[in-house]
Amino acid sequence: MYYILLAFCYSISILPLWLLYRISDGLYVLVYHLLGYRRKVVLENLRQAFPDKPENEIRLIARKYYRNLTDMVVETIKLLTMSSASLSKRFDCDLSVFHKLYAQGRSVQLHLGHNFNWEWANLFAKNGVDYSFLVVFMPISNSAVNRMFRHFREKFGTVLIPANDMRNGMAPWIGKQYLLGLVADQNPGNPRRCYWFPFLNKMTAFYKGPEMSARRYNIPVVFADIRKVKRGYYKAKLELAFENPINEPEGRITEAFVQYLEKNIREQPEVWVWSHRRWKHEYKPEYDFENADE
Repeated sequence: MYYILLAFCYSISILPLWLLYRISDGLYVLVYHLLGYRRKVVLENLRQAFPDKPENEIRLIARKYYRNLTDMVVETIKLLTMSSASLSKRFDCDLSVFHKLYAQGRSVQLHLGHNFNWEWANLFAKNGVDYSFLVVFMPISNSAVNRMFRHFREKFGTVLIPANDMRNGMAPWIGKQYLLGLVADQNPGNPRRCYWFPFLNKMTAFYKGPEMSARRYNIPVVFADIRKVKRGYYKAKLELAFENPINEPEGRITEAFVQYLEKNIREQPEVWVWSHRRWKHEYKPEYDFENADE
């Protein structure tokens, strides 16, 4: 099954991007208008996040979101045959903060959200730094699809660390220099073992792991914001948020990221993934990290 899927994706990937975007236009009609893929979830999430926006604006954001979603599908497939030079022409980011920290002999954590196009961002960053580039990912239950996504992400040498086995995945890298990419807006499985902060008008759970490891090993934390400039072109901005996390009180790094992410979402809402069920857990006062089980 994997090789059939790989061959199919390669046959699409060799097409020029202008033609792939015509395919994306068709996918948008299918996914949004005909199938209504998670449309109810998207609209509910948008109404919660932007209660002051009129319904017509909510639906406009939803339509723009689905267009970006189908664009990302074809853009991700394009990575199979896309050269690093071609990618660099379409994705722009000043990586000097990484160069500076690398020269100091320090590792780095990169925190970002599910903003389009994070797949291009991962490979752009790998090509532009001297670090070993590690990316935490959540394995997909379908083995063929999971193997396909690993192929996309490992193409330029990215090392994938499974989110459900980070202890073993990170073990070979202890004491070495690395850049660790964390898409840090995932929904935690256990509501008691996470941090809770207001996010898009709702108390929201965030994983403790990224902050805890940054503080324990004093690994600098860089925040990333990805913006879609126009179709097929992206620009990312990096911010050295915490150079010495060991000096920060518990929860501060995660809280700062949540505030940073929300600000960026509000400025360009159509590029964040609204179709996932981000708020599966309901907040309870005993979940506050001061009271939560360790």
